[in-house]
Amino acid sequence: MSSMDDQGDLEDWLQLMLTNGVGSETARRLLSVIGSPAQVLQADIDQLRAIVAERHAQALAAPPCAALQNKIAQALEWAALPGHRIMTLGDEDYPQALLNIADPPLLLYLKGRAELLSRPALAVVGSRNATTQGIRHAERFSEALSHAGVTVVSGLALGIDAAAHEGGLRGVGASIAVIGTGIDIVYPVRNGKLSQRLAEHGCIVSEYGLGMPPLAANFPRRNRIISGLTRGVLVVEAAAQSGSLITARMALEQGRDVLAIPGSIHSPLSKGCHLLIKQGAKLVESVEDIFEELGGLRARVIAPVASAAIDVDDDALLQAIGFDPQALDVLSARSGLDVASLQAQLLTLELEGVVESLPGARYRRVN
Repeated sequence: MSSMDDQGDLEDWLQLMLTNGVGSETARRLLSVIGSPAQVLQADIDQLRAIVAERHAQALAAPPCAALQNKIAQALEWAALPGHRIMTLGDEDYPQALLNIADPPLLLYLKGRAELLSRPALAVVGSRNATTQGIRHAERFSEALSHAGVTVVSGLALGIDAAAHEGGLRGVGASIAVIGTGIDIVYPVRNGKLSQRLAEHGCIVSEYGLGMPPLAANFPRRNRIISGLTRGVLVVEAAAQSGSLITARMALEQGRDVLAIPGSIHSPLSKGCHLLIKQGAKLVESVEDIFEELGGLRARVIAPVASAAIDVDDDALLQAIGFDPQALDVLSARSGLDVASLQAQLLTLELEGVVESLPGARYRRVN
């Protein structure tokens, strides 16, 4: 298919989705009965009336008004910018994982590395008002996953989501942010710099048209995309009534795994995680627990990454650390590893619970 054909096909998708009053549910119903967006737009009004409400039928049968034409032109202009794309449900590289959910988004506005949407992925979500410990967990688990080649997916909210993206961006797996606004809007504003880094090194995804403000109803709905893109959802911290539990519920409906990190019985932000664990979620204490639960993810991803890394036996590194606090430069000299490789290996050992980090970038064995 030529690029001109592609452009025309995208215009049809945009006209269908941006027509006033026509949302995803109406568009999905039309497509299931009539066929492609082009066929829907060419259908006569009686055919449309048999499927949708009168106002929708009239809007679709009429020539696009100036306001609609302007919206389509703006979207096409945005998509033509470097690193931007509007992906349709009919595209060959539409992520297979999303095709398998009950209501895949018909359009995806993408900024960044679109190929990440088809990589092995895990969602890491949690409270906006996270504790220091929760943020540390989110960053470190996400970094370990990303170093293993797993893409970290979250929602660009403050707290746990932002920490998950930060950790994910430090490894080869990178990170995907699924947002509840138009992709041209940065929300929350405090995550502006993080959003820019995600657009450059990861990917930002939205199903909403340009200019869509942060409406409360959009965020629970976007959670189905967060879980849908992944093999499972790791909940780091969550209150008993939490948006993260909505993501977990959607994950279960989609046949994904749900995992949760336990916390203090006295912390309100542990209540949601403990509830999930009581209901059968995998209790996670280390990154190894995640790979055990997700099965083949480790075999496909970790082996190629590990083969390219410097091979230093964990036991030898533990001997080098000892039980007294040791600085990074000392450990680098003892192990022969450069600092970046050493930090990655220390992170894995810390998540396995055999090493702990101390103030001043020092480390020691736990047992």
